[in-house]
Amino acid sequence: MDALKKKMQMLKLEKENAMDKADQAEVEKKAAESRCMQLEEEITSLQKKQKATEDELDKCSETLRNTQGKLELAEKKATDVSHYDDTIPFN
Repeated sequence: MDALKKKMQMLKLEKENAMDKADQAEVEKKAAESRCMQLEEEITSLQKKQKATEDELDKCSETLRNTQGKLELAEKKATDVSHYDDTIPFN
């Protein structure tokens, strides 16, 4: 009879320990889910910033291309004018 009581107490203690572990695991799970949500929000925010930066880069690249084209055209005109001036005789 004593052995049965001891076995019952051990089982009860094991059950309580298991319940405590389950409760702790649930708390940890909720904390992990919360952290996961925070990280997902951070990722979304960073993706938006990346997209904005890429858009700005595209805009700056286009402006650079346009400016380089204008510079090349101005250099060509300057070269043409220089050559034209060389053909005009001085009096």
